[in-house]
Amino acid sequence: MLFQVQIKVMPLKDLLDPQGKAVLGGLHNLGMNGVQDVRVGKHITLQIEAANEADARAIAEDASKKLLANAVMEYFEIDFVKA
Repeated sequence: MLFQVQIKVMPLKDLLDPQGKAVLGGLHNLGMNGVQDVRVGKHITLQIEAANEADARAIAEDASKKLLANAVMEYFEIDFVKA
């Protein structure tokens, strides 16, 4: 079966996000002063061939831990896209 998986990778909440701070500064320069905080992450979509959803999740978790997210600085969330 073919599964479409979305992985959201974000900086850990306790760590400074320099890219988010730069975007926040840009928004304030554009007069959008109501924005209080910005966090910038990655959105990754994978199409995974697997026997079932559990196997597809295992593949997505393995890919996230080994390549897509840096566990020291980031966390990840996995969601399946409904067809």
